Amino acid sequence: MSASANVRPADPADVPQIVRFIRDLARYEQLEHQLDLDAARLREHLFGPAPSCGALLAEVAGVAAGFALYYTSYSTFRTRPCLHLEDLFVAPEFRGHGLGLGLLRAVAAVAVRLGCPRLDWNVLNWNTPAIGFYEQQGALLLPDWRVCRLEGERLAAVAAAR
Repeated sequence: MSASANVRPADPADVPQIVRFIRDLARYEQLEHQLDLDAARLREHLFGPAPSCGALLAEVAGVAAGFALYYTSYSTFRTRPCLHLEDLFVAPEFRGHGLGLGLLRAVAAVAVRLGCPRLDWNVLNWNTPAIGFYEQQGALLLPDWRVCRLEGERLAAVAAAR
């Protein structure tokens, strides 16, 4: 990261920028159709009385350049909380200058500070630049695991089938 780059915890005033980054990330991942983005909900989840996630912002010369959003998960095998990196995004014009690495390191530092035994995240199988970046950092891509998801009507149907 250059001397003018900085990674810091997000604050409530950053929510509109984080919303823009989430929209940009969804566009990059070709998942815009899945967005149900609400700034007020995000603000509550990040900064309300019972935050459910945290966020970091990367800046270059005071300009927002990227973000990372994370939350705690739990490992029954380790019987300890872990950290899950939900999103890591750097705006295209700021890529290639170490900001992604700075954000990943900052999230890893949060995990270490919280005593988490691991940091997990997902990456789309077609996103070869991200996969290469993560592997360069020593990340293991777990070949035996697939992400499963219930949402919407399917989630409601499973919940109702008691």
